[in-house]
Amino acid sequence: LFSGAAATFGSAGQAHYAAANVFLEALAAHRAAAGLPGTALGWGFWAERSEMTEHLDAVAMRRISGIGLAEMTSEQGLELFDAAVRAGRTFVLPAALNEASLREQAAAGTLPAILRDLVRRPARRAAPATEDGAVTDTATLAERLAAASEAERTEQLRNLVCAQAAGVLGHASATAVQPHQTFKELGFDSLGAVELRNRLMRATGLRLPATLAFDYPTPAALADYLWGELRPEEESLADRVLSDLDELETALATLAPDEQARDRVLSRMRQLVAKHLGAGAEDADEPSGADRFGGASDDELFDFLDKGI
Repeated sequence: LFSGAAATFGSAGQAHYAAANVFLEALAAHRAAAGLPGTALGWGFWAERSEMTEHLDAVAMRRISGIGLAEMTSEQGLELFDAAVRAGRTFVLPAALNEASLREQAAAGTLPAILRDLVRRPARRAAPATEDGAVTDTATLAERLAAASEAERTEQLRNLVCAQAAGVLGHASATAVQPHQTFKELGFDSLGAVELRNRLMRATGLRLPATLAFDYPTPAALADYLWGELRPEEESLADRVLSDLDELETALATLAPDEQARDRVLSRMRQLVAKHLGAGAEDADEPSGADRFGGASDDELFDFLDKGI
């Protein structure tokens, strides 16, 4: 059964073709499970053009190269066919791989999981440092965007989305994608939408839905959504007040030796507490029963008890 590598690589723009190929591969597996012969060959890209490939332009070719496939000569294809027949497996992927593209994907962290064992991933390089040794790339994307003006932030996020969309579609430049073009107009299908989601997840560190390109149909709309997810949460007023109270607690500890100053602060705090609990500030100015008894004489205490009884 002649299948295609699109089912394995999941390339954008070939969702229907990939689904048909998956059916052929599943049919071969089903026949094998029933004890019947069957081998599906997931062919890569042939250098010799056919009716299926004669229309491919430079953009399509970059897309094919971008997923890691290289052109396969007819001689190579025949050799791979013989090898596949000898292998006796239900599915074989006879294809030539673009090793340079695979290395680039490995370096960028975008290499599909199915190919990771074929390419040695380069060691991560440390972020560049300034003359004083400070690392310059420590700020997260969210922090960099928060520090930018609204216009700069909008431009940066739109450029990010357009660049990733252009990469999915195989364009050589991000300028091929405009912020207000719809993804559908640009030629995105379900596989392309998933690839765009995966690229943006790696670029932003966010967990994003697979339907991203359909929920936010233009790069501009998607950029606005990303900022909503990346925007640092603003500290609430209650959190700021509690933080101030923590500082006040520390300050009171340093005031402990100075009883007069400490009492002035505590008196003001009592007024505030009474006011915001519903009691009048005037009541807060009055000393509490414990305060009055603490400085009362014996006669004053007995007088208070007589009046109370």
